[in-house]
Amino acid sequence: MRKWLIPVIVIVAIIAIAFFWAMGIKNGALGKSQAVGKEWGNVETAYQRRNDLIGNLVETVKGAANFEKSTLVEVTEARSKANSVQVDPSNATPEQLEAFAKAQANLMGSVNKLIGNVTIEKYPELKANENFLKLQDELASTENTIQTQRTRYNEVVQDYNNYVLRFPNSMFLGEYKEKPYFKAVEGAEKPVQVKF
Repeated sequence: MRKWLIPVIVIVAIIAIAFFWAMGIKNGALGKSQAVGKEWGNVETAYQRRNDLIGNLVETVKGAANFEKSTLVEVTEARSKANSVQVDPSNATPEQLEAFAKAQANLMGSVNKLIGNVTIEKYPELKANENFLKLQDELASTENTIQTQRTRYNEVVQDYNNYVLRFPNSMFLGEYKEKPYFKAVEGAEKPVQVKF
């Protein structure tokens, strides 16, 4: 074997190892980015379930009671606004997530007002309505699902951010940017005031 061939083989081997190593880093980032998108889809699915339930709740209240129209209009408008706020998980910004969270919080504030008014106004035919009670239970269950999905989303974002920001991965992953976490809306840390 010729002596000059050994260094060429070593150099080619080093280049091949470096190429496959860099390819592994890129493929890992792609997989983690896809996982973030999937979890965001799960968050949106949970919110969509809530929005569908709210529509059914409003129709049930309309059908069972001669209810204050302004509250129903408020819920319907808040639901429409919540549906109009869209977030692309691949290009999400903290501001987009904050706007999404605010729209959803506004919607739930309206729904809580609706349910509170039903309870306070003492509509016996509505409070005893099986559909209304079932919808309230479904909403509570959906809120738990939303919390779980937001937690899972944040866990996947943490895994993604750790991967793309860690050295030496960050040298090869310049096009992969840090993704924002889903945060509670401002004031969510304060206890809810219940008034009768």
